[in-house]
Amino acid sequence: ELKQEIIRTLTADNPHVPRDIVRYNFKERAYKLVDDVDQTAVHFTLNGYLIHKDSDEGRRQSIRSCTEAGSFIEKAPVEAATEPTEEAETKDEEPTEEAEGEEGGEGGGEGEHEAEAAEAAEEEPPPQKPPERKLANQFNFIERGSTTYHYPLREKGLQTDPAPFETFSDNVNQWFIYDSYMEELERMEKAKEKEKAKPVAVKKEEQKTGRKFSIVEPPHVDSLSMVAKAAKIAERMVNLNTYDDIAQDFKYFEDASDEYRGQKGTLLPLWTFQYEKTKKLAVTALSWNPKYKDLFAAGYGSYDFMNQGHGMLLLYTLKNPSFPEYSFSSESGVMCLDFHSDHPHLLVVGFYDGNVAIYNLKRGSPQPSHKSSAKSGKHTEPVWQGRGRAVKWQKDDMDSNRNFFSVSSDGRIVSWTLVKNELVHMDVIKLSADETTMQGPEGLQLQTLGSGISFDFHKKIDYLFLVGTEEGKIYKCSKSYSSQFLDVFEAHHMAVDTVSWNPFHLKVFISCSSDWTVKIWDHTIKTPLFVYDLATAVGDVAWSPYSSTVFAAVTIDGQAHVFDLNVNKLEPLCSQLVVTRKKNKTTHVQFNPADPVIIVGDERGLITCLKLSPNLRKKPK
Repeated sequence: ELKQEIIRTLTADNPHVPRDIVRYNFKERAYKLVDDVDQTAVHFTLNGYLIHKDSDEGRRQSIRSCTEAGSFIEKAPVEAATEPTEEAETKDEEPTEEAEGEEGGEGGGEGEHEAEAAEAAEEEPPPQKPPERKLANQFNFIERGSTTYHYPLREKGLQTDPAPFETFSDNVNQWFIYDSYMEELERMEKAKEKEKAKPVAVKKEEQKTGRKFSIVEPPHVDSLSMVAKAAKIAERMVNLNTYDDIAQDFKYFEDASDEYRGQKGTLLPLWTFQYEKTKKLAVTALSWNPKYKDLFAAGYGSYDFMNQGHGMLLLYTLKNPSFPEYSFSSESGVMCLDFHSDHPHLLVVGFYDGNVAIYNLKRGSPQPSHKSSAKSGKHTEPVWQGRGRAVKWQKDDMDSNRNFFSVSSDGRIVSWTLVKNELVHMDVIKLSADETTMQGPEGLQLQTLGSGISFDFHKKIDYLFLVGTEEGKIYKCSKSYSSQFLDVFEAHHMAVDTVSWNPFHLKVFISCSSDWTVKIWDHTIKTPLFVYDLATAVGDVAWSPYSSTVFAAVTIDGQAHVFDLNVNKLEPLCSQLVVTRKKNKTTHVQFNPADPVIIVGDERGLITCLKLSPNLRKKPK
C-alpha cells in the first residue's frame, strides 16, 4: 500500500462552485442542466471613487477647487475657464426675466458698449492662464466631512429593488468596519482604566498594612529587571573564573588514591556557602530542589531555646557560591522546610513560634504567600525542635488543592490544605506520652502529650508515615486512623532527631538520636537490624539517592561519616572532619539528587559542599 502511486490532477476549477445547477428554459418549456458555470472565485471587491481628470466631472471639480482657493487667499478674480461648465451653459441659454428687461430698456446703447469693450480689449494684455491645481485628496480622513458626528442611518432589512443593491452592500461594509473600530476603542479604554486602577489598589493596601513601598513605573521595572539579569550572568561568569579550580574538581577530579586505600574513601571539599547576615545563626534545615539539581534551600535559626531571635531562609546555587539567589528574613527562626515535588517553586517552612508558611519563588515577594495564624490553628510550640524534617508536602487532593503535613512539640500532627488562598487545618493525630496522666495542682489529672520532632512519609504507600518523638519513641501512623497508632518502636533513649524511609527498600527506615546511635529498622520487626555507635551525639542522617545501602551521618564533633552496608556492615568507609573551627557543631547533611556531592551545615551558618570519592559511590549490581 505504501508503494502504490496515487495520481492527483490539479485543475483551475473552483471547488466551491455548486454542481448540477438546473434552470427553467422558457423557450423549450423545460428544465435544463446548466453546463457553463463561472469558475471565478472572487476574494476581494472594492468600489473605487477615483474620477478621471479629463472627464466632465473631473473638470468641474478642478474648476470648483480653483475658485474656492482663490476666494480664500483673496487673489484677483480669475476669469472663467475657456470651457464653460454645464451650469454656465444653461444660464447663457436661459436668461432671466430681469436680464431681458434690461436689454429692452437700454435699446440703442448696445453699440456704444460694444465699442468701449473693443477698445479695452485692444489696450489690456491677454489674461494669464491660472496655474493648474491638483485634485483634492478624496481619501483624506482628517477633513471635516469625514470627522462629522452625524452618522448616516443604518439600512434595516434587505432591499427588494436590485438597482440600489450595490450601495446597500457598501453601506453594510462601512458599518461593519465602524462597529469593529468602536469595539477595539472600547477595549483599549477599559485596559487603560485597569492600569490606572492598579496604583490606587496598591496605595490602599499600603494604608491598611502601614508599610511604605516605592511605586515604580512599569518601564523602569523592565529596565531594572534586564539590568539585574545581566548583572547576575556577569556575576556567575566572574565566580566561574574565580573558582575555576573548584569547578574543574567538581566536574572531572577522581581521587586516584582510592585504589591504595582498599575499601576506604574520602570527601573532597569544594565550595563553602556563607552569608553576612547568617553568621550568628545555625543551619537548621537543608533541602535540594527536585527540578533544578544545583539549587538548594537552607533554613537558619537557633537550637538554644534561651537564645531565640530572627530567622533566615536562603536559596543557593552551585553556579554562584558567593551570594544567595533568594533571601527571606523572618521574625522567628526557621526550623524545617520542604520543596514541592510537582511544583518546585513552592516551599513550605516551619518556624520556632509554631507557624507554618508557604513561599512562592515565582512572585519574588519578601513575605510568604500564605502563613498560618492563631485563628487558623497554628502550633502552640515549635514546629520541630530536633534536627529532622517536620513539614512535608503531599500529593494534591481530589480537588487539586495543595496540602502538606506538619508535626510539632505540642503533640499535634496537622494536615494543612490551601483552599481559595487560605490555609485550612485539620488535626490528624495527637501524640500521648506513655498514655499516662500527671498530677496537677489541686489534685487535677493532666494528660501529658508527646513531643513530635521529626517525621517522614513512605515513598510508595501514601497513607503510611513515621513520627519520631522527644521521648525516643518512633510511632508508625496512618492517615486513616486518627485515634490509635499502627505500631510503636522503643527506638532511642533520647530525642529522635531524624527518621527517614529508604528510597529503594520499602520496609527499611533509619533513625538517629542524641544518644550517639544510628539505627536501621524493618518496620515489620520491633528490634533494629543495625545499630551504629558513633561515640558522640548524632545531628542528622540521610540516605543516598543512588544506592539502597549508602547513607551519611554527621555528629556534633564536626565529623561526617559515610557508610555502605554492601561493602562493610560494621564500620563507616569514611570519617572525616568537616568543620575547622573549635566549638562548632555540624547540624545537617543532604545528598545531591544528581551529582556525587553532599552539603553539610553547621552552627556558625556555614554550608560546606564535599565530593564523594569513587569508593563511596559504588552502585550495587
